Amino acid sequence: MAATRITINNNGPLRIEGDFVLLDPAGNEFNLAGRTTISLCRCGHSENKPFCDGKHKTGFDSVCPARELPPPQPRP
Repeated sequence: MAATRITINNNGPLRIEGDFVLLDPAGNEFNLAGRTTISLCRCGHSENKPFCDGKHKTGFDSVCPARELPPPQPRP
């Protein structure tokens, strides 16, 4: 399988494609039923969190162009 690819859609979800595992905060794995592509909600309105259900179309505004991050700070 190809490397995992994550696309931040303007005014929409995170689209994840490839070979990945999705875990809840307790470390339990979501059963994705063989899916290799999913969309995760960014707007907070989905009734199927963490997955996108299209509710962002009712009014979510977030444009995220690619940019460089500064180097991470060393940990003490």
